Amino acid sequence: KHIPGGVNSPVRAFKSVGGKPFFVKKGEGSKIYDIDGNSYIDYVCSWGLLILGHSPPAVINALKNKIKFGLSYGAPTEIETELAQLIKKCIPSIELLRFVNSGTEATMSAIRLARGFTGRNKIVKFEGCYHGHADSFLIKAGSGVATLGLPASTGVTREVAKDTINLPYNDVENFTKVVEKKHEEIAGIILEPVAGNMGVIPAEKEFIEKIRELTQKYDIVLIFDEVISGFRVALGGAQEFYNVNPDLTCLGKIIGGGLPVGAYGGRKDIMEKIAPLGPVYQAGTLSGNPVAMTAGYQTIKELMKPDVYQKLEKLGKKLESGIRSNLDKLGIELQYNRIGSISALFFTEEKVYDFASAQKSDTKRYARYFHEMLNRGIFLPPSQFEANFISLAHTENDIEKTIKANHLSLKRLF
Repeated sequence: KHIPGGVNSPVRAFKSVGGKPFFVKKGEGSKIYDIDGNSYIDYVCSWGLLILGHSPPAVINALKNKIKFGLSYGAPTEIETELAQLIKKCIPSIELLRFVNSGTEATMSAIRLARGFTGRNKIVKFEGCYHGHADSFLIKAGSGVATLGLPASTGVTREVAKDTINLPYNDVENFTKVVEKKHEEIAGIILEPVAGNMGVIPAEKEFIEKIRELTQKYDIVLIFDEVISGFRVALGGAQEFYNVNPDLTCLGKIIGGGLPVGAYGGRKDIMEKIAPLGPVYQAGTLSGNPVAMTAGYQTIKELMKPDVYQKLEKLGKKLESGIRSNLDKLGIELQYNRIGSISALFFTEEKVYDFASAQKSDTKRYARYFHEMLNRGIFLPPSQFEANFISLAHTENDIEKTIKANHLSLKRLF
């Protein structure tokens, strides 16, 4: 009656898994609690951003101290620069960065900047990589688009679509052929180095290295969309994991500590093309607002403590080992992809390495699995094409309960 589909983001509607979504009352640690009094071990984690878990004391206390001075000023504050310095320290490829309010704003601004810097028009993206809902990206975009069975979005003009070249993910030969032929037209290449919107699919090393090689050869701006992988895969993101530096990086989620945020940054000579220094315009009333900056700053300070990523890896490995053991015991062949604290269980027997192979998953069976797990107190993404996330608040006991629920759920399905 009041909100389209009853939700403010499509995947929340449970359309692909059936049933009606529960409404959340509160989150604490590794769990969320609905308005009916049920609790769930949470592997959605607000779509990856709650790496510290729900309501982490360090962040909550910092916010309480900050908001008593006001919420937004429309003028610079010290905390913007402090968070920028912290991010630069963790991700050395970023020499300058600009804060925005969402991952979509970050990616949208980054491709405009790539066009403004190079004077070229075309952008290359990869099938199944979701870079937000700007017009240029809604072409074989994975995630919510795939969940709802939409080939693209209406409202995107042919003129916009013709400037977006879509290529298969992890296909070195196809990529090389297209770039060698059309490099004079290509402004930028945007890539999720760890795809998190067609399930979880890490880029193959050869693929990511070839992209870096050809973008440098032809002066094409390489943009890493690390909205999901940034501060998740490693403190320095997927670029640290692969040891490949892009020209621009897009960030979001974790750097806001639970509040709306985005950022894009990279080479100084490219970033200096943004207004007020250059001719590429981008602005935002709430960009860099002190409340989100404070939450992000405290979150990253927590992530810089010793052994944080070792703990996440240990939990991720324990969950993977348990699920693989369950599959073996039950004689079921499914695919499980994991990198650090991000994972996905694909309901297909074939290896999943790109969007086409991800789409071979049995989404109806996943829907049944989702509800089996939910009934056992485990909240997973309501879509086969989304990622599962572990937070630092998850315990070994949480993981053991999840493995047990996985075994019982799979047993019911097969």
